[in-house]
Amino acid sequence: MREKKKALILLTNDDGVYAPGLRLLFAGLASAGETIIVAPDRDNSAVSHSLSLHRPLMVKELEENIFSINGTPADCVTIGVEKVLPRKPDLIVSGINAGANLGHDISYSGTVSAAKEGTIRGVPSMALSIAGHGPYHFDTGLQCARFVAELILTNGLPGDCYLNINIPNLRPAEIRGLKITRQGSRMYEDALQELSDPWGRPCFWIGGGKPSQELECGTDSFETEKNYISITPIHVDLTNYEALDTLQGAWGSTLKGHQFP
Repeated sequence: MREKKKALILLTNDDGVYAPGLRLLFAGLASAGETIIVAPDRDNSAVSHSLSLHRPLMVKELEENIFSINGTPADCVTIGVEKVLPRKPDLIVSGINAGANLGHDISYSGTVSAAKEGTIRGVPSMALSIAGHGPYHFDTGLQCARFVAELILTNGLPGDCYLNINIPNLRPAEIRGLKITRQGSRMYEDALQELSDPWGRPCFWIGGGKPSQELECGTDSFETEKNYISITPIHVDLTNYEALDTLQGAWGSTLKGHQFP
């Protein structure tokens, strides 16, 4: 009987190659397959899905199967899949992020964007984040990662879909369960600070602030507040199909008859 090929798992994040959540995944997911880290050489939080187009990117092998790149999480997935790994991975896991990626956070998150880039490249992908403030229970995140990784490797994911997973910052025994959720709304109040530089010139600092979020049943924010792990399937296709039908009906004839110039 032919031996089953071991799964190949690419690990990345936006907190940097030395982040504890990433290193825990490297060791802890070894039971699910061969793990290889390709991650930024420094913190890249909130870089979203940016690619580095105007400077060269260097790959450094720090240890066996651990590589750093002077780029973004999306850069790491691109180069990892195309150049570093011996073949196309069976799974990409991004995280475990120190802090939540709920609601509108996903538009800015480098952690989530790494999973998006993996999906664009045809690899089942998920992003994991701990929702709360440190010290973080990364061991809870690892248990979740193992469970969901096995599900994905066994069953796959729907096409054009990746998972955004948020784990309450609790011990494993305090987690009430896992729920499939939808993206909620999460904004930050007082996140823009107006400061002065040493010469008295005005400047601004974006960050911090108090999150205000939509706590509606079934959303990622609501369920993590109730101590459930939130698993949100995200669609790469950003088309609003309801609005597409509405605009085609309301604007279609007007647009068809309009000529330029």
